[in-house]
Amino acid sequence: MLARRGLLGLSALLLVGAVTVIAGPRAGLLAALGIGFGLVLEGLRFGFAGPWRLMITERDARGLNAQLLAIGLTAAVGFPLMAAAPGEIMAAHAPVGLGVILGAFVFGAAMQVVMGCGSGSLVNAGSGNLVGLVALFGFIAGSFLGTLHLGFWTALGTLPVISAQSLAGAQGGLWLTLAGLAALAALLAVRAAPGKRLPGGRLALAAVLIAALAALNLVIAGQPWGIVYGLGLWGAKIAQAGGADVAATAFWSNPVHAERLSQSVLTDVTSLTNIGLVFGAFLIMRGRARPDAPVAALALRGWAGIAIAGLVLGYSARIAFGCNVGAFFSGISTGSLHGWIWFAAAFLGSAAGLKLRPLVLVPATPARAAA
Repeated sequence: MLARRGLLGLSALLLVGAVTVIAGPRAGLLAALGIGFGLVLEGLRFGFAGPWRLMITERDARGLNAQLLAIGLTAAVGFPLMAAAPGEIMAAHAPVGLGVILGAFVFGAAMQVVMGCGSGSLVNAGSGNLVGLVALFGFIAGSFLGTLHLGFWTALGTLPVISAQSLAGAQGGLWLTLAGLAALAALLAVRAAPGKRLPGGRLALAAVLIAALAALNLVIAGQPWGIVYGLGLWGAKIAQAGGADVAATAFWSNPVHAERLSQSVLTDVTSLTNIGLVFGAFLIMRGRARPDAPVAALALRGWAGIAIAGLVLGYSARIAFGCNVGAFFSGISTGSLHGWIWFAAAFLGSAAGLKLRPLVLVPATPARAAA
């Protein structure tokens, strides 16, 4: 076991070293951060979709309150950093519009169908979960397709970007955000079943570690932790390799996005942490004495449903300006009103998605499953 863990640790160092040689020290640090995210998310079982499901079905608020703790800790570090380095550290602020609300609702439903959000799909794929891998491929395609239609959804109408900082200033905005998180945690505690209100030691530790990694991501990347942009970029590069004139589209002709499209994915900060995240989850799974990643026995219709749900997951995340990480976690922790609206719509969508899941995840018959 020790020898195996040593080899896995060496492989992580080799990955970070290779990225550093190819793309520079900053890229290597971001890949290492991604590995850290993967190790914590998979190793300490800290997720987003599962705790939302538990809150809805079992009134278990421990996982969701751990998320709020991580967001609050990140905000406590992030707000002063952004105030100290304006223009150098960006916030995850986005406008609220009809596309965002609809996209977040649909995203919440789809993530319960595939049993994972953006980060969850990466973790599940890295840990060897075939459902997660199929959903991830769908997410990549859907996120790219979402970039092609983003103009249509934003044209439906959006409010000006509103943030806690614009309402109350940097310091006041932080207190406003922390007060909102505390109020939400208190509401969850009231609604939760006895003994299922506060996160235990494992989840509290995971929340602290995720917050520390997210704060480091702010400093090193100059922007909050995200997932969706990197996956959409991968889809765009695949489409471009297949002969599509991606660079001529409205989204990818934007100078910032055009630069990312023309360069290696190792120059994109979100891609780097995504790659590291998958690898970190893989390391945890291979480091266990008995890997327990499930391989679902689904009928062909069930696999098709997973692929379609993954496609919808990626598409809706793009038009909603993020997933549980980029919109909910990073949005709220950097002061965006968009993050709060996204959470409310996505949580309602999750309740709907739980009712859809049995209709999509059609198991194989016992004979076919055994075969």
